[in-house]
Amino acid sequence: MTHHHDHLFLGEKHAQSERNVWAVIALTVAMMVVEIAGGAMFGSIALIADGFHMSTHAGALLLAAFAYMLARRHSSDPAFTFGAGKFGDLAGYSSALILAVIAIGIGYESAARLIAPKPISFAEAIPIAALGLAVNVASAWLLSRGGHDHHHHGGHHHHHHHGAEVRRLEIGEAAYRLEIHEDGAPPRFRVTALGPRPLSGEVVVETIRDGGARQTFPFSNRGRYFESRDEIPEPHEFAALLRVNGAAAECEFAEAHGGEAMHADHNMRAALLHVLADAAVSVFVIVGLTLAKLFGWLWMDPLAGLAGACVIASWSYQLIRDTARVLLDMNPDPSLSDKLRSTIEREGDELADLHLWRLGPGHLGAILMVVTSSGREADHYRALAHSLSPFSHLTIEIARRPAQAGGGLRNVA
Repeated sequence: MTHHHDHLFLGEKHAQSERNVWAVIALTVAMMVVEIAGGAMFGSIALIADGFHMSTHAGALLLAAFAYMLARRHSSDPAFTFGAGKFGDLAGYSSALILAVIAIGIGYESAARLIAPKPISFAEAIPIAALGLAVNVASAWLLSRGGHDHHHHGGHHHHHHHGAEVRRLEIGEAAYRLEIHEDGAPPRFRVTALGPRPLSGEVVVETIRDGGARQTFPFSNRGRYFESRDEIPEPHEFAALLRVNGAAAECEFAEAHGGEAMHADHNMRAALLHVLADAAVSVFVIVGLTLAKLFGWLWMDPLAGLAGACVIASWSYQLIRDTARVLLDMNPDPSLSDKLRSTIEREGDELADLHLWRLGPGHLGAILMVVTSSGREADHYRALAHSLSPFSHLTIEIARRPAQAGGGLRNVA
């Protein structure tokens, strides 16, 4: 048998996200120039702060665009041992650090203006801030088209991203792919044969939910795959028993509590949250300038700048935290680790070592060391692992423990 691994660990909408980011960069640079020039001409520190924040947002968008480009160009480069999927996380981390510095700068300038207020040309400053808000809303709309995966159809059905929705099952000497398919359609099971022999005969899936509720799904032959005739009700959290011509194998589906961390495109998140933070700052600017104009409260303008700085700092901290977890290869889903351990050890084996990390948006890698006295091979444990999550890179190491006491362990790669 020939084993081949590719390292294409990019997000599902990588190309579309890259195009959208470049489009938003053009909008952002134009508005950045208008806001900084307008704030300098009309004396609004909050407007200048919004413009400079928009300049950091433009820089972050450039980081995001280059990260998408580099990840695409190096997606098959063997120099990247585990692929180029983390370019986006690196860009998001760098962007968040820049934002933290800018938040400090805006806060300092705003505090200085509180102590020593300066005159403001309200008639000119407020319309520019409103235009900035409009640009941010348009930019957020463009970016969200590439960063989210919700497609509404049929009035009430919509696509949920449940994370691990594909399972690999072995029945006898045959292997099958069981998935929950809901791309633009109500969710249904699909079963595909993995191997030279086509799937034929009777296919049935039975789900068992917490509490013991059972539901049987008959299938129809669609040519390349078999598909369940009935829709799968929410939530997609149950044990699934696949029967092919009477023989059966079981796996589990679960709503991925750690799924957001696993699938999040932090590069797009950095770009989108820059825009949303800009929009929030624009709102603060408009409110501060309006109150200052109506009531003569000149301190409201720098106070709006302080509020905007706090928003930026808070968002920066969150993104630094989340991207650092990925860059440091922290476990993205502890509940999945627990399930891997319990699934392997319920057969009497020992999961002696486990490494679980994120390779890129929607891609998990794992290394497992199993200590066993059985004759099970790596493919058996590979099938168990894939029954819980569709790992993009999975390494199994087996240490043989003799059935009798003594004798030590024998490693099998």
